[in-house]
Amino acid sequence: MAPLATGDSGNSIESARRALTARLQSAGLEEAALDARLLVGAALELDLTGMVTQAARQLTPEEAARLEGYAQRRLAHEPVARILGAREFWGLPFRLSEATLVPRPDTETVVELALEIFRGLTISGRRPRIADIGVGSGAILLALLHEIPEAFGVGTDVSLTALETARDNAAALGLADRAGFVACSYAAALRGPFDLIVSNPPYIPSGEIPKLSIEVREHDPHLALDGGNDGYDAYRALIPQAAERLAPGGALIVEAGQGQARDIETLMAAAALTVDRPPSADLAGILRAVSARKMPP
Repeated sequence: MAPLATGDSGNSIESARRALTARLQSAGLEEAALDARLLVGAALELDLTGMVTQAARQLTPEEAARLEGYAQRRLAHEPVARILGAREFWGLPFRLSEATLVPRPDTETVVELALEIFRGLTISGRRPRIADIGVGSGAILLALLHEIPEAFGVGTDVSLTALETARDNAAALGLADRAGFVACSYAAALRGPFDLIVSNPPYIPSGEIPKLSIEVREHDPHLALDGGNDGYDAYRALIPQAAERLAPGGALIVEAGQGQARDIETLMAAAALTVDRPPSADLAGILRAVSARKMPP
């Protein structure tokens, strides 16, 4: 399928979408139809309704050129979210930067488990407090603050760029007055007590990173992927720190890679945390969210 010609008056919005879908399919890209719809919408600054109602309209030369630029980037395996600079998570829009992971649906399992645990906590006389270790774009923390309007949250990260991104997302979502952001390694600069501590730490073994898809290994920050030789470096660092900063009865919830849940539970138990419920599986059946609690004395 030939690229869109700049200024080609024969390309309607609908024909451009179909042509781009075919090009992405020919390149073996998954979800080609969805990617094409998102890229056409972004290039033309139209939502789905606008694309439907204006389906027969011809692209302007500027729109055709912009769409072709997006198409070339996607054909080079740049993720759509990177091209658009944003991704939806938990029904909320999040701006991305080069220092943040693209939030993935799997990670919503962490939010779901954290909310389930929170509903069972007894907190009296103060605001609930949440910490997100390695906050990235702020997706987990801000989703929780959105669902728990009485809570205050703190996110940490070693990347100042990531913290700026998370801070901007908090402001855009109207949550800036209930969120703070701190530059530090894991929870080193935090003081407890926290009722929930959450984290999606780097957990890919170093030797596995070259085997990841191009979309991940060339576009996600390696600092947020690389979990050391066995994939557990971050867990070994953050779990003891989190245990010290949890309120009595509070819980630590972390994302796990495939096959890692049981070993993470062992690390939690070694830090005197109590594993009192099974890990939660994502939609693919992978045990994705692992939790443990700090039992009252």
